[in-house]
Amino acid sequence: MSLLIALLLQVGPNPQAGGIAGEPQELVNRPPRPETSVEVPLDPVSEWLKGCLEQVASDPARAHAQAQIRRDAVAGEERVIANHCLGLAATELGLWDDARAAFLAARDGTPADEARTRARFGAMAGNAALAGGDPEGAVLLLAAAERAARAASSASLEALAALDRGRALVALERGDEALAALRSATRLAPTSGEAWLLEATLLRRMDRLGEAQDAIERAVEHAPMDGAVGLEAGVIAVLSGRERAARESWESVIATQPDSLAAQTARDYLAQLAPEVDNGSGEEPQP
Repeated sequence: MSLLIALLLQVGPNPQAGGIAGEPQELVNRPPRPETSVEVPLDPVSEWLKGCLEQVASDPARAHAQAQIRRDAVAGEERVIANHCLGLAATELGLWDDARAAFLAARDGTPADEARTRARFGAMAGNAALAGGDPEGAVLLLAAAERAARAASSASLEALAALDRGRALVALERGDEALAALRSATRLAPTSGEAWLLEATLLRRMDRLGEAQDAIERAVEHAPMDGAVGLEAGVIAVLSGRERAARESWESVIATQPDSLAAQTARDYLAQLAPEVDNGSGEEPQP
């Protein structure tokens, strides 16, 4: 394993908005082994990365400046690592062009035989492009990230890149292509509640309510406490003429997370329904 990959595995969840592709959590947040009681000192490069990442969280503007200085003073893998931290700091600051350029530089500076790492940086660049208002550029970058993830046999990373490519295609109003991308994501990551939710939402917008219902049931199965899933389940139900099911979905969001934004949205949705009438049959009221 190269120094670069070893260092990247120390990094926590990718902080970019929208579910951006990162390493699986079991790799980046591994608990210490019980039998290990002696901490191994970090080498200078690892120590610098650790400090930069900590500063991204506490003072992203300072981390951004220091990462630029570091990037211009080093080469090779150290330059890749500096660009990585620079991209994360730019993300925190909403400097999407800077983030995209830094992640692209990190990708292009990564050896060709480290396809997994290249895929990760490419996906991060693609998400920065999408956040910066360039969905066309995002589609190209994310498709390349998918290819690199496939070459690395990383189904989880390929699924995340496909999911985000689906988002970019939705922004471009290319619904059929977006659906194909999201279905690739759910095929590669069948336990991802987020992927099933996005597929259900797109199918609902395409007025394919039967398929949307199937997808949202999978989302509920894998993310039962996700407020966004409960909201979408209710929307699909009400559009399908099942007001009682919609009411139950929205009431469950309020019951499980009463102070959340999702709960407030659920209350707004419920206020738009006619008062429920008990017809004594236990069936949905007839219109």
